[in-house]
Amino acid sequence: MAPAHVVLQLGLITIMATRRATPDDLPAMLTLVREFYEIDRHAYAEDRVVAALAPMLAADSLGQIWVLDDDNGPTGYAIITWTWSLESGGRDCILDEIYVREQGAGEGAELIERAISEAETYGALAMFLETEAHNARVRSFYTRHGLAVEDSVWMSMRLPRK
Repeated sequence: MAPAHVVLQLGLITIMATRRATPDDLPAMLTLVREFYEIDRHAYAEDRVVAALAPMLAADSLGQIWVLDDDNGPTGYAIITWTWSLESGGRDCILDEIYVREQGAGEGAELIERAISEAETYGALAMFLETEAHNARVRSFYTRHGLAVEDSVWMSMRLPRK
């Protein structure tokens, strides 16, 4: 198990521990993802989220999900997905999502540092992410953890399911 970090709040000791998510975490993950999507202005479709989370909770082939627990269960998560790139020289990853309920308490830092460390352990040569244009605060957070703004622009399109 990862080293726990202790947060002192109003004289109460709360133990926070980062761990790999398991299939049993799906209900808590759905709650956390829904909270994040509301804050970050994403459309939430539970069937789409379940379809994406379930295989990642079951195996590492697509990436990893890390959760931050306190005495009441998961309070945050980080998701990295594996990719492959000629420019990176092989395996790289995307920090697909990171969310913590309580900002400013070091929980996001614990999650991103764990995600970076595990990505390195699993052979990723680079980590990428995208942020919403309106969220300068989060870009400052990522910069403090070693990520840098690049000149490239992400573009996307939805592909039909066959």
